[in-house]
Amino acid sequence: MFKDILISMRPKQWYKNLVIFIGIVFSLNLLNFNLWINAIYAFIGFCLLSGSMYIINDYLDIEKDRKHPIKCKRPLASGKLKAPHGLFFSGIFIITALMLTYIINIGLLITSLAFFSLILIYSLFLKEICLVDILTISTGFVLRAVAGCVAIGVLVSPWLILCTFLLALFLALGKRRHELVLLKNKAVDHRKILSGYSREMMDQMMNITTSALIMSYSIYAFLATNIYIMTTIPLAFYGIFRYLFLLHNKDMGGEPEMLFKDRGMISCMFLWVIMVVGVLYFIK
Repeated sequence: MFKDILISMRPKQWYKNLVIFIGIVFSLNLLNFNLWINAIYAFIGFCLLSGSMYIINDYLDIEKDRKHPIKCKRPLASGKLKAPHGLFFSGIFIITALMLTYIINIGLLITSLAFFSLILIYSLFLKEICLVDILTISTGFVLRAVAGCVAIGVLVSPWLILCTFLLALFLALGKRRHELVLLKNKAVDHRKILSGYSREMMDQMMNITTSALIMSYSIYAFLATNIYIMTTIPLAFYGIFRYLFLLHNKDMGGEPEMLFKDRGMISCMFLWVIMVVGVLYFIK
């Protein structure tokens, strides 16, 4: 049963909570061990919250998943995990996560409650509203980034909020476009909300979001206290363009974690992290 609970919590999706650590890096507290403890606790708390919401979402969609060729194998849909057991442990994990965030500070608890409420409302009905669904997903990433800053008590930069939101929106649009292209006429059977989208519409919105993301990161780099952060702009551009290349030419983009299987993206992300840390901490 515990194995099925863990599978239902989608640990492969927990990498999304790594956004929490952006705050500690850009606030120049990378070597502050005490703040790392708070950041790690926040990360654990959000992993428990997001994992619990996956269980609740599976419970809400249990009948739909049983009719799906792949989702029918999920523990709740297949019957391997009983619904009462799944909901019970989900509740335990939610309470544990909120208690953990409360121990750190009240601000993090409030942010965690906002994140939990947003994802719960999304699972209940926002995921069925065209455009609102992708905006909600993007807002969830912003709350993760804000939580990382609140956990360590640093100022939440408006550039952090803007760039995080646009990057998450960029990836969410890419995922929806990939679903439309891959599933074609069966797209609506997979996700009803796809009936409100079209490939052309996705391409236009991605063009707008890509431009906004590039401009936002560039302006942030030019206005940053450390002017050498501008040297990371080419890598940021390459990462964005590489994703578009994979989306259009390699049929990738259905899930963001697919990017970790592309050598070009892995190299780009690794070099970007190295350059950011190098510039912020060693070049003044």
